[in-house]
Formats: sequence, structure tokens, C-alpha cells
Amino acid sequence: MERRFILFLVLSFAVLFGYSALLRRNQPPVQPKQQAVADREKKEDEQPPGPMPEEVKPTDEPAVAPHEEPEKKTPAVIAPAPEPEPEHPERWVTLGSADHDEPFRMLVTLTTKGAALARVELNDPRYRNVDERYGFLGHVASHCDKEGNGCRVRFVGRGTPADEAGLKSGDLLKALDGHAVSGPGSLRAVLRGARPGQEVVLSIVRDGEPKTLTATLRRIPLDVIAPEGDDPLSMLLTLSRFDDLLLAKQKDKDEGADGEEKKADDAPRPRDKAVSRELDGLHLRTANWKLVEANKTCAVFSFKAPDLDLEFVKTYRLAEVPEQSLPDKDYPAYHLIFEVEIRNIGRQAHKVAYQLDGPNGLPLEGKWYAYRVSRNWGGAGLRDFIISFDGGEPAMINASNVADRDVPAPWSGKSLRFIGVDAQYFSAVLMPEADEGKSPLFEELTPICVGEVDAKNKSWANTSCRLTSVVVELEPGGPPLKHALKLFAGPKRPPLLENKAYDLGELVYYGWPIFAAVAVPLTKLLHLFYAVTFNYGLAIILLTVLVRGCMFPLSRKQAIGAQKMQQLQPEIKKIQQKYKSNVEARTKAQQELFRKHNYNPLSGCLPIFIQLPIFIGLYRALMVDVELRDAPLLTSAIRWCSNLAAPDMLFDWSGFMPDWINSGQGIFGLGPYFNLLPVLTIFLFIAQQKMFMPPAADEQAAMQQKIMKYMMVFMGLLFFKVASGLCIYFIASSLWGLAERKYLPKAAPAAALAAETRAEAKARQRQEAELAMKKKKKKE
Repeated sequence: MERRFILFLVLSFAVLFGYSALLRRNQPPVQPKQQAVADREKKEDEQPPGPMPEEVKPTDEPAVAPHEEPEKKTPAVIAPAPEPEPEHPERWVTLGSADHDEPFRMLVTLTTKGAALARVELNDPRYRNVDERYGFLGHVASHCDKEGNGCRVRFVGRGTPADEAGLKSGDLLKALDGHAVSGPGSLRAVLRGARPGQEVVLSIVRDGEPKTLTATLRRIPLDVIAPEGDDPLSMLLTLSRFDDLLLAKQKDKDEGADGEEKKADDAPRPRDKAVSRELDGLHLRTANWKLVEANKTCAVFSFKAPDLDLEFVKTYRLAEVPEQSLPDKDYPAYHLIFEVEIRNIGRQAHKVAYQLDGPNGLPLEGKWYAYRVSRNWGGAGLRDFIISFDGGEPAMINASNVADRDVPAPWSGKSLRFIGVDAQYFSAVLMPEADEGKSPLFEELTPICVGEVDAKNKSWANTSCRLTSVVVELEPGGPPLKHALKLFAGPKRPPLLENKAYDLGELVYYGWPIFAAVAVPLTKLLHLFYAVTFNYGLAIILLTVLVRGCMFPLSRKQAIGAQKMQQLQPEIKKIQQKYKSNVEARTKAQQELFRKHNYNPLSGCLPIFIQLPIFIGLYRALMVDVELRDAPLLTSAIRWCSNLAAPDMLFDWSGFMPDWINSGQGIFGLGPYFNLLPVLTIFLFIAQQKMFMPPAADEQAAMQQKIMKYMMVFMGLLFFKVASGLCIYFIASSLWGLAERKYLPKAAPAAALAAETRAEAKARQRQEAELAMKKKKKKE
């Protein structure tokens, strides 16, 4: 015994040391360049933070799209050269208006830094921020500005409360209603204490002189595209090829030398470098472009690179709404025309191709309760990559897959219909203009992830797309490389998306065809009821009345069956005592009893099965239909039930609940709000169960009833974060069921049933005797 034990120890240590040695042998050595980058980042982390400049510092870290493989060629670089032209100051430009009475659907904010798209905010009062409900003055400062001696106004959007108050670019905002303002962060903090509709006094300094202005705050508009922290902006451009020079790429730091990604446990993953390295001497993504032209519908930016003999031009054109079409909420004006142009200003031909990163920063609203319908197996993210080609179905890649780089190889050689990011109720996608789609414009199309990824919440990842154009040879003085794309950034309203100008109807997805077959008519029925009541809460109640009214014959039969089961309990108990040891005989006797009294034990399940498609259809409608988003039960002035597509949020309990509850993740993550309607729903379910469920016929039935009671508690946890509109349906349906039971005839007492049973037995014997006498007479 001792020898075997010693042998076991020796073999165990040998296996342990051998495995450790094998791991050390297979571990890739640290490359000098990687070590230098790590040392530099460590040194930067140890240094105290200094003052941030007015704009984001350009980074030379390369970007890696999730699909990228190591380059077979060694990329060349261009020798460093002095700046081709004087540096331009960072300027901000706004297109459109935040006033929905003007002929625009959105307010667009652009910046000369990279000639990028910073923000797209919708001006329709129906599309507001559902997470933040404090007063809104307008976006007036850069998201990268630091705190200081006041908030410098960088830009003022047309039609915003700031614009209506008379605030101008260059003003220094010092205080709001007497509360000191030191920068964008403190301005947001002060506004959190204000309410929409409130008048506030702005203390500013203009041209060295103090002034006061009065502004009336509004609700925060919905940003379809917005910057997230210091993440890269949207529509950034650079060269992917110049003659034989290729864009240098390197893998993300969290990948090993063998190309296998190292997984993080709980900490956020390092930044997925969506800001890629540019050809040396180029700073198209980070430098300030020259603002050539700007008005309320168009902005043109240019950038010259004499060392490459190239000039780059980016143009943004905002769609307008004709005056006669202003009342039409489905008029197709939720888009920008984006044009990119590369000109050869030299004396020899060059082969060029560009790389364009699409829109990012779509709304992450309701992240603790939101759930989307996925086109793939597994749950969808809140901001998923979507792509479609001519003649094919859209393909979707979940945000978590993009964050994990679990994506297919880049698409190429196909005629693109659209590519972009799809959120729950809004989308931002790029479409080639009609005359541009005849032949493939892009050599590679792929999803990318922008910014840091929380390892615990990868479905929240900021997803975008990357388009690499085909190579074009530009002759001196010849035609430029010019591509035009339409950027749709708006709500997923079926009539709007199905317009010929967009042809994006497939973005509205209810799931499998069987679900869509129920959800689509149900959604139209809700819209019909809304047209009468002007309230989607009442529309849901009317839908419940309609469904339960049509089901009344079945519900009545179910209730009568439950009463009959109560009446049969004495007979059932007699049968159980008589056939206590013979299960087969007992079952036959019970079946004979049910047949004699015309009772079907399964009849109570039919109304439940009929209501199941209604439940699924309403659930899908609340998840997909943008009209139900932010639709209040009573009013938007109070938080409770102000959004039927979200939990009712009676009061905020995040101040005294632990983080694992406030997070909203997992079955016990209930979220930061206490919700009343799910509690009422479960209470009514239990009351219905007590009233409708017949007494247990045996021990097995009694055990099943006890399990059902405990299941109600489990259902309460599952229901706690469901949409309040769905709870309203269940509450109205349960109240209808309770009223039905109350007004049905009362059950007869057991003695009366026994007498009725004896009378029925005598009548049957009489009928049998009469039938026997008739047969006997016929024979005679």
C-alpha cells in the first residue's frame, strides 16, 4: 500500500512539472516592439494626468478589425515630411435643426477634426432619451473639453434651447440658475437637477462682458449617433493603399503571437484599436481639415497631402423636407448624403484605395432590461452589425461576437445594399447611391468594435463597420475617385423604411415567420385602437377586452368545468378509497365518472393555449415597434409607466440595493428600480389559481398544486423586468377572468350533485329497460 502511494506521488509531481515545462516552452517570447509599447504604456499610466488639450490627441496605435490576418507583404512607409499646409483650428459645424417645425428631421454636428461626424440627434418630439429625463439646454461643448473656469461654448445647434436663448459660439458659460459651471461635466451635473419646461438663467461672459440669458429647457432628444467618451468619431477616412504602399496593421495587444486571443476574466478588454495607423505623413483621421463651405444643409471639408500628390474632399449633405410634406412623418428625410473624393494634383498616376469607418455610438438605452430579437441563435446585442447584398437576406453579427472577434472573413466582390449598425428601435446604415451600386465599390467589408469592451457585458459593445474601397488608378488632371453613400440614421418605422428612397424594410424583424404572422396584425390592431383612444395603454386594454370577449364561450366552459370538478370531489374520493391498491381500476373508474358527467379535465388548458400566441405577439410588438417606445400609460411628466416598452419603474432603489441587483444582469439582477406592475400581475395569477384550480383529487395533484405556487415566485423574478405594457395586458386579462368567475352561477352543493347522480342513474336504467323491451317485442 505504501509503495503504491509513493509511486502515485512521484507520478503526480512528474506530470505537474512536465506540464509546466511544456507551457513555458509553448509560450511566445515577448517581441522587442511589444515590450517597448508595454513599457511606454506603463510609464504613461504611472505619470500624473496633465491638462487635456482642446481636442483629442491623435494616436499612432493601429487598428485591428476582428477578421484581420497578418499581412503577407511587409508594409512600406512614407518618409516623414513637414506639414503640407498650415494647421487649421478645430471648428464645429451643425446642419439641420433641433426644431421639428423646420424642414429637417435631425440636427447633425460635424467637426473639422478628421472631417468627422460627431452627433445625429432627432428633432421629433416622439423620439426622446428614455433613460435620462432631466432638462436639456443643447450640446454646446466638445465631449473632450476639460473642467476649468467655466464652460466654453464651442457650437450652438440651430433650434436648441441654447439657440433660442441667444447663446453663441465663443461664449463662456459661468453659471446656470446661480450654480457655478466649470466645464461640460459640471454643466451636465447642474442640468440633472433641472426639469424639462423649466426656465433657467444663464450667466455668461461674451467679449469680456458679463451677460445673462434666459432659456427654457426641453427633454433630451435621442442621439442616433453620438461620441462615447474619447472614442473615435464616425465617418473617419484614411488611405488603405497608395501605389505599392499598404496600410500598416498590427494585432491587438490582447492577442498572443500565435494569433489566439487571450481572454480576460472580469476586467474590461483593452481598446479594440478602431483608430488605425495611417501611412506615415498622413493624419487624415486626427488632423483638422479645412472647412471649405458650410450652411444649414451642406458642409465641405478638404485636406491636401502634397507629398502624395493627393487632395481629399469630404462632403455632407442633409436631406430637407418639402413644406407640403412636413406633416408626413414618414417622408424620407432621415439621411445624409456622404461624398468622398480623392483627386490627383500631381504629375504622375497613382493607385489609391481608401478605408472608411462607418457610424458608431448608437443608443444604449434600457441596457438593464432591453432584449432584442436576434436573427442568429443566441441573444442579440443592443448594437449589432448588419449587412445585406443585392438579392440576399441581411446577415447580422451580434455585438458580443464582434467584441470576441468571432466573425467571418471580410465580404468582397459583391454589390452592397447596406451596411451598418442595428439597434432595438433605431438603425444607422450606409447605402451606395443608386448610380454607384452597379459594380462593387468595396474590396473588403467587415465589422469592427470601437472602444473598450466590458468582459461581463459584451452585448453592449460599440459596434461599427469598416469599408475598404477597390483600388483605382488616378491620372494627373483626370477624373477623381468619387463615391457617394447615403447614411440613414433614424427610427425603424415600417412605412418609412419601406419607402423607395431607403428599401430597408428588412430592418424590422419580429423573428420566425410564425411570430411575425401574429405580431404584425396585432401591432396594426394596437395602432387602430390608438387612433381612437390616443393612448397605447388604453389600446392594450381594448385589445385585452377584444381577446377575452372572443374567448368568452371557452372561458365560461372552463369555469363550469372547474365547478363540476369541485362537485365531483366526493365521488372521486369514494373511487380512491374503493380502488386504493389498484391504480388501473381507479383510473378507469375516474374516466367513467368524467364521461358520465361530460367533464374533460383538459378543457381548462384550451384558453391558455389560445392566449399564448397573443402573449407572444404582444411581447414581440413591444420589443420591435418604435411607436410603443416611450408611450406613457398616464403622462411623460412622471417616471412611473412613462414607457410601455420598459418596466414601470415606480421608484429608484439603487441607493440601498447591492450592485448585483442594480446591474439588471442575471435572474437576480432586478435593476435599479422597483416595479409595481409585475408584483400585481403575480398576485392576480395566484388569486386566479386559488379560485379556478379545482381541489386536488390525490396526493400527486396536491403536490403539483404546491409546485405551481412556488413557480409563481419564480415567474415573479422573470416578470420583474418585462415591459409594463405586457403587465397591463396580464392584469386586465386576470381581472376579466375574476369577474367572469364572480358572475357565473354558483356551484351546486355535493348533496344536490349526489341526488342528481342518482336521478341520472335511474333515468339511464329506465332508458335501458325500455330499449330492452322494444328489442324483445321486435323479436316476438
